[in-house]
Amino acid sequence: MDIRFLVIEGNIGSGKTTLATKLSQEFNAKLVLEQFADNPFLPKFYENQEKYSFPLELSFLADRYNQIKKEVFNLDLFHSLLVADYYFSKSAIFARNTLQKDEYNLFRRIFSIIFETMPKPDLYVYLHLDIEHLLENIEKRGRDYEQHITPEYLEKIRQGYIDYLRQITQFPVLILDTNNIDFVNSESHYTLVKQAIFQSDYKLGLNRVIL
Repeated sequence: MDIRFLVIEGNIGSGKTTLATKLSQEFNAKLVLEQFADNPFLPKFYENQEKYSFPLELSFLADRYNQIKKEVFNLDLFHSLLVADYYFSKSAIFARNTLQKDEYNLFRRIFSIIFETMPKPDLYVYLHLDIEHLLENIEKRGRDYEQHITPEYLEKIRQGYIDYLRQITQFPVLILDTNNIDFVNSESHYTLVKQAIFQSDYKLGLNRVIL
């Protein structure tokens, strides 16, 4: 499989940024990380979701659009691969679970118009991790604003991803179950992940691998 644009996604605490970073370093790839830390609405959202969900999702929509467009269409001669730890569609997945119905309908109209112009990944990898493991990882990394995240919220996000990924037909999607491995601390487990990503040809739409 010839991959030039690789997306590594997953729920909060799944290890997507760590994996994207490791792959980019090994393959001298251009790395695109989501710039969520500077979003002024994110800490406020975790304290009061109802009040701040709409401005948060709109700001993420704009930021993701600008970054993906800029980076994917500006691959240079020194990088034949781009690895991102998110995709533009993440905006719709999270908005579905955070916005009120009328807000989501408006958001979705804006999203659909923009999505048609976005570059599509050669492979989209979703890291599946059970809720209990996600919570453990969230606690370990110790971001104050994430400590309010509940199992119920993570489950909503998980279901949102699955519902969305089932609809994908334009590019291959690989759901990678990583519950039984630790690719962060084990080099052999990391190798298994690499092999699953780069050494198989996946059909358009949904593919599943358990490691």
